Order: sequence, then C-alpha cells, then structure tokens
Amino acid sequence: MTNPTLAHQLAHFAGSLNFEDLSRNVVHEVKRRLVDSLGCALGAWNEEPCTIARKVVSDFSAKHGATVIGTSHKAPPDWAAFANGCCIRYFDYNDTYLSKEPAHPSDNFSAVLAVGESVGATGKEMITATAIAYEVQCRFCDAASIRARGWDHPTYGAFSTALACAKLMKLDPERTRHAINIAGVHCAAFRQARVGELSHWKGVAFANAARLGVYAALLAREGMTGPAPIFEGAMGFEKELGVSLGNVREVFDKTKEAIPGEGPASMILKTSIKYWPAEYHSQSAIEAALFLRNQIEDLSQVKTMVIESHDASVDIIGSEPEKWHPQQRETADHSLPAMTS
Repeated sequence: MTNPTLAHQLAHFAGSLNFEDLSRNVVHEVKRRLVDSLGCALGAWNEEPCTIARKVVSDFSAKHGATVIGTSHKAPPDWAAFANGCCIRYFDYNDTYLSKEPAHPSDNFSAVLAVGESVGATGKEMITATAIAYEVQCRFCDAASIRARGWDHPTYGAFSTALACAKLMKLDPERTRHAINIAGVHCAAFRQARVGELSHWKGVAFANAARLGVYAALLAREGMTGPAPIFEGAMGFEKELGVSLGNVREVFDKTKEAIPGEGPASMILKTSIKYWPAEYHSQSAIEAALFLRNQIEDLSQVKTMVIESHDASVDIIGSEPEKWHPQQRETADHSLPAMTS
C-alpha cells in the first residue's frame, strides 16, 4: 500500500509489537500502574456510580466472561470493562498524562483486564497490550487537543482500548483495522461531561469508551467490518472533530522511541501517578495549602487567600461559577477553591 491510512499503521504497529520489544522500565511501569489502578478501584468500590454499574452488569453473564472486581460474577467483557473502569476512574486518583489533550491512560486497564481474562491471555500479553494502549492514547493527545472543540478526552480511549483488545484477541491486521474503524465511528464524547455542575458521568465516561473499544474488537473478531478511512475520510474523525492527526502517523513504527533507549511503546514513562485524589492541576495547590495549614495557628484569622496558577488549572478547576460553590463530589474534586479551603 503506497499511502497507508492511520488505521492501517495502528493495526500494523499493534500486531508487530512483542513483549520482548519492551524495555525493563516499561514493563515495570505497567506493573506499577496496574497496582495503582487496582488500589483506586477498590477505594471507589462502594461509591454510588460504581454500585449502579455493578447492579446493571450483574444481570448479565457470559460463557467467556470477565470478573467484576470485588465479586465472583463474570459478565460479558465489554460490560465488565465498564463496571471495573468506573471504579478505577471515579475518584480521579489514577495516573495522568499532560499534553495538548490531557488524559488518564490507566483507564485502559479496565479493557485489558476484561479481555485478557476472557481470552486466557498471559501476563506478558497483557503487559504488551497495556503498553500499546498507553502509546496510542498518549500519542493522540500529543497530536491534537479536542477539548477546546467541545469533545471529551475519552474519545481517544475507544481507539486505544480497541487496539489493546485486538492485540489480546490476536486479530490479524485487517480485523484489527476494522476494530479501529468500528470504535471510531461511535466514539466521540461531548466535553459537557466536564463542564459546569458535574455528574456521575464525569468519572465513568472513559469506562464507557473502554466498553465501546471492547465491543468493537469483539465484533471485528467475528468478521464485522467498519467504515473506512475512519480518520482521513470525507466524513471521518479528523473532519468531524476539526483536528488533524497527520503528525502522529510517523511515530507508529517500532523504530520510533518516545524516550531514547527505552524502545518502542515507551510513552507510559512520560505519565505521572497522582499524590492526591483530585484533578491533576490541583496537586501542587493542595500540597501548598496543607503546608500552610501547619504554619497557621489560628485559622479564624485567615480572611482571604489568593492562589496563582497556570491557565489550564484556572480554566478547568477555577473559572466556572459551579466550581466556586460545588454541590456534588464530582464538582468538588474539580474545584480549586473547594480543594484548598
């Protein structure tokens, strides 16, 4: 093929990457992020949206299903990915990648764990699939911001989870490409999920993207085809979302290293684990507030406090009226005034 589409390139990249291609540091970080994600999931297990998701999922069983965390129930892998993804993400405590588009790449674990269990994948295969998911999501975040155009970052997650699942299912390049195509045609999520007074959906939006990614791979495995070219088409992803992914095409090659000496699929090494269960841009402000708290003997003497931060922080967690008087937990963990008061 003279000019392969991005979907072709992604399918080739995922299909050709092996565990042996990964550096020791990448493998270590995948394991570390898994432990961190499971801790986040267990911490949020009793929260309302997580309970709701489990209640819905418990009505469905599957012959080759996946375990819903904290239970012995095996659900269809796409629904298990949703229920587990709600827990991993709900406290906004899992890892972060900051770029043109911010992301929480460990969200991908819900899909990897569900499909990995359903197909009986080995630990090495699941580590490789996770590294692929991180690579794809982070590279897309580097290529273009979609939030300024009204789209939510889990939009990229449908692609990363579909590819990871296709890898675990050992799909050939053509079926992997169609998994990408199917994921892409119904993956666009509104940024309204993170604007104004927030809801349960803020913390479960990526879980839904993971569900769609798993579903796309399941359909592609059985021969379902998807519309192409999904990225470059006249009514495709780039045109409809108003972004260009042109500069991401060249990086999906095993010879392209995100970090020199760390081999392919090393973008995970550029991500960060949070210290506090709150929106990432608030981390330093929370630390400063706690430090100051120990320096002030009588808090009643504090009348006002001025917090200076960067543009992204102000825009996301300090610019809207709802963020100054949050009424729900989802808004509070995205409210700089609330988190530092």
